[in-house]
Amino acid sequence: MAVVPLSRYVDVHLLYHLCASALEKTSETLELMDILLKYFSDFTTQQENQFRALKPLYEEWNEKINVISRKDIDGLYEKHVLHSLSIAVAIEFSAGMKILDLGTGGGFPGIPLAIFFPEVNFLLADSIAKKLKVVDAIASGIGLTNISTKHTRAEEIRDHKFDFVVSRAVAPLKDLWRWSKPLLKKKPKDPNSHPDSPDSPDSYRDRDRDPVPNSSIPGLICLKGGDLALEIQESLTHPRIMEVFEIFPESYYKEKYLLYVTR
Repeated sequence: MAVVPLSRYVDVHLLYHLCASALEKTSETLELMDILLKYFSDFTTQQENQFRALKPLYEEWNEKINVISRKDIDGLYEKHVLHSLSIAVAIEFSAGMKILDLGTGGGFPGIPLAIFFPEVNFLLADSIAKKLKVVDAIASGIGLTNISTKHTRAEEIRDHKFDFVVSRAVAPLKDLWRWSKPLLKKKPKDPNSHPDSPDSPDSYRDRDRDPVPNSSIPGLICLKGGDLALEIQESLTHPRIMEVFEIFPESYYKEKYLLYVTR
């Protein structure tokens, strides 16, 4: 009977644990992905694979460059990916549109939206270059070809016009609108297009919250949380508002809002 060398036994033993660990991580990612599949049942195989690949890639890069709070990394799909996709539910971006993600940070909401809308062009801009290094690596790692990145401040973006500007918890609404307004394409002349709501910002919580229509009217779409009455008042805008909880009824989304501002 041949004697198996100890070193060979150790290698097999190690391999077993590595495989078990890999399977455990895959199972964990699939479980976390369930919250996306709960609300979206028509992803293509490519989209599903791209979404699934986000967690291990963000975990890897977050160890090098912190773009997501380490306490939030396990909640990536709920707190970052699904939250970003609330924009996709509210507004249907058409093929060929140009979208600016202003202050993208680690790639939200831009990367999830680029996966969801593969025929839409996204520019992800941020003033911190190392964050864009992560964005570029994630996009390359999942095979995203419809995004580009730009290291710049919002007020320095010129010679570009966009159908929409999207943003998530970057700056006060008045600043976001001041930066976004000159970058938006002109509003189409449509007698049936909806006017901005004249309601007082103080009553925004009680405002009629009909779903934001799928629209081609250029505007700013931002995700914000908390009491927004004063912020809206100071912005001198009249945004349409949806509570994200109405889109995705998960407790995390209570007091989180999607704001849509047009000229």
